[in-house]
Amino acid sequence: MRSSDWADLPEHLLDSVLKRLPSTSDYMHFSTVCTAWNSVAKLNLSRKRIVPMLLAYSGKDSTWNLCDITRDKVLDLQLELPKRRYFGFSKGWLITMDENSVVTLVNPFSRVKGMSFAEKSIIKLPALKRPQCDAHHHSDIYIYKAMISADPIYAKDCTVVIIYGYLMQLAFIRLESLDTDKTWTYINEGVRLIHDVVYVEDKFFAVDGHGSVMSFLVTPNQEVDVKLVGQYFGQPSIIKRYLVELSDRKELVMVQRYRMAPPERETTKFELFQLHADTRKWNEITSLGDAALFLGENSSISLMAPEVLGCLPNCIYFLHDYHRVPRKKPRDFGLYNIKTASFLPVDDTQAATLIKMSNQIPIWVMPKIKL
Repeated sequence: MRSSDWADLPEHLLDSVLKRLPSTSDYMHFSTVCTAWNSVAKLNLSRKRIVPMLLAYSGKDSTWNLCDITRDKVLDLQLELPKRRYFGFSKGWLITMDENSVVTLVNPFSRVKGMSFAEKSIIKLPALKRPQCDAHHHSDIYIYKAMISADPIYAKDCTVVIIYGYLMQLAFIRLESLDTDKTWTYINEGVRLIHDVVYVEDKFFAVDGHGSVMSFLVTPNQEVDVKLVGQYFGQPSIIKRYLVELSDRKELVMVQRYRMAPPERETTKFELFQLHADTRKWNEITSLGDAALFLGENSSISLMAPEVLGCLPNCIYFLHDYHRVPRKKPRDFGLYNIKTASFLPVDDTQAATLIKMSNQIPIWVMPKIKL
């Protein structure tokens, strides 16, 4: 069949092909066949459910691999990214910091190996002001987590929030204000030992090591108003807490991840809690319904499992998480069934093989298709 014949295929046939493509990689390849196929891909893009993928360092130069864990398949495309620890993935961007304390946003899917990179695939922000007492912290472990409120390429207002330093405190910077103010704003009073921060419906929410939850807004003049919305929730110290917005319910859930004592730091179980708005107390829940969670290197993603072929409902896919205890072999990786409170086997998967080969901490990423 001639290339012109492929371009003349009826649109309803192309729609049918798109619905049967199992992966984001296949979808991207479909869109590059010709102009006609690209147009059909654009029309169907809103119906395409993107699945989180494992991003793992290949061990060679600046090359990183992608693995679709729901299909246990390593993609045939690689990304060219700096060999560093990434503190989070948010709104299509990875966040990292160099040896000069310059926080950097990296758009991973604009840096496909073998292709020309997008002009704004890397955005450098002002350097952090590091106090003398934290100066000994290496750049790879100084920032605990980072996230952004919106894609800086498409949104007028974008705020970058980080958890930083030995006391795990909060700082932020508004990209819209960089022309007049190139400094970070530090939230110091009474806000410390923060485990996670998320952005939900125009507000930031942060949870600390005791399970207390705070919300805050960032005003155009760089001011914040921190409010306590969830009360103290005492638990053992060998815990990592995440905040996750369930995509089907628009509810904020806290996930507690229990781990063995150092040096193993391997995950032993998970617990889920929902915040009661009136009492400001956490209530334990025992099911996510059809939702699945992807937790890892200071990141949390929720999706509806029935919308993604091969994704298991009421389960947690998890990766090694830094949690202030760096390891050269970041292999705490698994799949946890919430209903049975048990771990499913993953040792023979492609993802497990990638992780064993890497000396960098892997991270979940969500491909952002812009056709």
